[in-house]
Amino acid sequence: MSLDPQLIQQMTQWRRHMHSFPECGFDLPLTADFIAEKLESFGLEVIRHIGKQGIIAVLRSGDGQKSIGLRADMDALFINEENTFAHCSMHQGKMHACGHDGHSAMLLGAASYLAQNKDFNGTVYFIFQPDEEHGEGAQAMIDDGLFERFQIDAVYGLHNMPGLAEGKYIVRPGSLMASETSFEIVINGIGGHAAMPHKGVDPIVVGSQVILGLQTIVSRNLNAIEETAVVSATEFLTNGTVNVIPSKVTIKGDCRCFSEASLAKIEESMERIVSGICHAAGAQYEFTFSNAFYPTVNNPVQTQHAIAAANKVFGKDNVDPDCLPLTISEDFSSMLRVKPGCYALIGNGVESVGGCALHNPNYDFNDNILGFGAQYWVQLVSDQLA
Repeated sequence: MSLDPQLIQQMTQWRRHMHSFPECGFDLPLTADFIAEKLESFGLEVIRHIGKQGIIAVLRSGDGQKSIGLRADMDALFINEENTFAHCSMHQGKMHACGHDGHSAMLLGAASYLAQNKDFNGTVYFIFQPDEEHGEGAQAMIDDGLFERFQIDAVYGLHNMPGLAEGKYIVRPGSLMASETSFEIVINGIGGHAAMPHKGVDPIVVGSQVILGLQTIVSRNLNAIEETAVVSATEFLTNGTVNVIPSKVTIKGDCRCFSEASLAKIEESMERIVSGICHAAGAQYEFTFSNAFYPTVNNPVQTQHAIAAANKVFGKDNVDPDCLPLTISEDFSSMLRVKPGCYALIGNGVESVGGCALHNPNYDFNDNILGFGAQYWVQLVSDQLA
């Protein structure tokens, strides 16, 4: 199976159009309309406004009862683009710096091809998701009945990877990507004159002990072989000044791990440390642990299906079926907590625009890989709905 060069050219045009008019979060009226209108022009049944701006397009063929869900993200980032090519962002302060324009274009290409070549038996659900960057879009669609209103057996996702050569594909069963959780610790002491610290409770000293204590979570509470994790304090804020001991310290930070069991251990250990140190010093505290992204955990069965399709599209020598886990995060993880599925990555290139890092003002999706992504989706549908 190979795609018509004309379709690849169309995908390039669609991708560059979306790149020129980026929108962020759930505020995606132009992007959602553009995608929905394309899907309707292909003859698909389109349902809008699932999880605010999410889109589901339904394509049925034959009388088969099996189904598959294919997901792409639509949102951009609040970044000022520094590229100067013709399709650069027309919306100041917003740009597609993560390649969601390319992800949407690849899935549109697959929808167009499958609508014209219904060589499958069952139902394909094309899922276009808002607000991946803030980690809320997938859950919003789920909360709005994504998996109750549509009988999706398994769900698959795909992301580009700068630094990985064009035509390469990587995946792994189990934990592929880490969780992302932020924490905030507010320590309330008793402030006073810097010359008379004995008359108060110095939250700077207490906060410093807390930060040192946090370093024991990974080294002394998690299994060194099985529970890889990172806990980082990234901000230390006070309301003091040069000769004033503050009354309050705020510690903020970020932690990453690869299982929900590890995440629970980190949260429990963190509060125990904060509580103990503050109690010993006579300080009060407030503790917030806010999960933005769960670990992305691929189902072994669906991962094997994904690898089989990738071997046919990319060639077995270009497929890494057991790559190292990645400490980046992805809110497709929320869908994988509800349905079995698999998330994978394809190379965006190693030089020029293809190698520029994600979330960089000079990033651009590599149009040369649009065909790979669309063919992968089509092959996956062909295999799973044979």
